[in-house]
Amino acid sequence: MIKIAIIGAGPGGCMLARLLQQNNIASTVFEAEASINYRSQGGTLDLRTKTGLQAIKEADLWDEFQKHARYDGESLLLCDKNLQIWLQRDGRKPDEKQKMVQEAPEIDRSVLRKMLMESLPDGCVKWGYKLKKVDDDLSLVFENGQVEKGFDLVVGADGAWSKTRKFLSEEIPRYSGIGRYGMSIHDPEDTAPEIYKLVNRGSVFAFGDKRSLNCQQMGDGSLTVAYYGHYPEDFSNTCGFDISDVSAMKEFLREEVHDWSPKLKAIFEHAGSPIMWSNIYMLPVGFRWTHKKGVTLIGDAAHVMAPFAGIGVNNALNDALLLSRQIVAHAKDGKIDDLDNRIEVYEMEMFEVTKAAGELTEGSMNDMFFTEGAPRTNIASYCARHANAEFPAWSHPIISTIIHTKYFVMKMFY
Repeated sequence: MIKIAIIGAGPGGCMLARLLQQNNIASTVFEAEASINYRSQGGTLDLRTKTGLQAIKEADLWDEFQKHARYDGESLLLCDKNLQIWLQRDGRKPDEKQKMVQEAPEIDRSVLRKMLMESLPDGCVKWGYKLKKVDDDLSLVFENGQVEKGFDLVVGADGAWSKTRKFLSEEIPRYSGIGRYGMSIHDPEDTAPEIYKLVNRGSVFAFGDKRSLNCQQMGDGSLTVAYYGHYPEDFSNTCGFDISDVSAMKEFLREEVHDWSPKLKAIFEHAGSPIMWSNIYMLPVGFRWTHKKGVTLIGDAAHVMAPFAGIGVNNALNDALLLSRQIVAHAKDGKIDDLDNRIEVYEMEMFEVTKAAGELTEGSMNDMFFTEGAPRTNIASYCARHANAEFPAWSHPIISTIIHTKYFVMKMFY
């Protein structure tokens, strides 16, 4: 029987454990947190047709997912700082016919993780096991003093600052040059009805001056707000004010976006605590490691990206799907020496998929945060980049021509 350790009980790690369980392959998930409710699990996620949603289906969790999926959350408005709309998409009802090639129903990250966690057998997850290192003999050394060993495969699903990755590579994530303020608006239907209407149960992404102010609806009706801009990596220590103070944050943002639309500025004016500052880190596009027997990676541990294409969790769930297929194939073949070869097959497939995802993410970031006059100047490139990601290469010139022509005409009137 194969003995598998999964480091990290995030969406990717839990999805892998679930997919293996579906095929009667046991695994142990080691998680640093004390329990599933130990900390906030972040905002809302949109799951995509070929990656996140496909993994949900193969994990036999589609019916459960439908209880929480918000198809009206597919509503999207992309605008500039003057609230000029450059891209708009309507939401839909769960039973409404798909209107686009790419589905993108929303689900809160905490709800997704809870759904995955509850699909696992009791005892599958060991809480309070924060990995310290992986030894050469594949022993797992944890900060609680425990040492676990005897695994045929160790899968690092332990995030951007993965300790498992250190066993395979010296590469660490690099600062993108962009920092983020995160905040929330509670009970927006009553406290901020105009903003609630603007968001339309989905998402608003406003870009201008190489900055972004985003607002998205959560499952409980609250709104998450994110503000991105260019700052030094040590900004939180050198900015001259308490980075976690609500009043100081609002005063800072008023200066940052002083000439933006009042309707957009009202978004952060209505936001309250808790607020959080974070830096955006990423591994180099196309990062890969030299294969070592017995250890591999999924999710952010393998390819942490900036959030500007919205596909991070989709990548993690897809990694889990790709890896599980190779492990299941090995278990069915019953060849003792076959597992390592199949892990290499997984890694090669994952490297290619996530290289394309990394190029999409970095390209999107460059379009909106490193291009003068964006989104107006680069909206066609941005939209073509995302559309081309869904179609074969031979169709890209046609798609790009259509999109660039559309925006050329639009700009004649705006």
